[in-house]
Amino acid sequence: MNLSAFNFGGLFNPVLAWESLPFVLGGLPVTMLIAIVSMGMGLILGLFLALARGSNRIILRWPARIYISFMRGTPILVFLFILYFGLPVVGIKFTAIVAACLGFGLNSAAYIAEIDRSSINSIDRGQWESAKALNMSYLKTLRKIILPQATRIAIPPLTNVFMDIVKATSLAAVITVPEMFQKAQLVTGREFDAMTLYILVALIYWPVCIVISFFQDRLEVRYSRFLSRSNRP
Repeated sequence: MNLSAFNFGGLFNPVLAWESLPFVLGGLPVTMLIAIVSMGMGLILGLFLALARGSNRIILRWPARIYISFMRGTPILVFLFILYFGLPVVGIKFTAIVAACLGFGLNSAAYIAEIDRSSINSIDRGQWESAKALNMSYLKTLRKIILPQATRIAIPPLTNVFMDIVKATSLAAVITVPEMFQKAQLVTGREFDAMTLYILVALIYWPVCIVISFFQDRLEVRYSRFLSRSNRP
């Protein structure tokens, strides 16, 4: 197929896009590494924040509220700059990839905490009381009864958070992380065709998010079957 025969009004050069595709895709593993590590960090920290946020103890509740408010109220790009360019001033240095993972992980934890909190609160309070009547501990009730049901509710919004992280990794280009957008910028600087490269990157992110949505659907089905089996007498 002669790609040069296609004319898109100068907005998109298919020949340049095809030739640049392998180089740009070389940044996809870094993109996914940052997204997966950040999401894992966010899930762990987010759960603890959600439990602290719903605690009756002020010493736990207010620090969690302040953390969530700060992270949701500040731009992630500013936070990345603080981690990568600001902290070295006080002697704390991170590599670009580590700074990106920390930045996205700590930021996403605030959003995940609110998702977890609302999912846990959506479970009927009577289940807590029934478990208490059976002398089940708080942690055992949470692990055996509440979290499995809350997870099913939280899957769609948590998937949205993960997709947001995947797309937001493009911001890591500003701290020299060699992900897809940064590689596209390198080609842009050489070829002087920003529009083609930016469209190419968009066309790569799109199927990645489609695949994530597919796994979301499969995970929802699996959890629904799991809960159905668990609820059988």
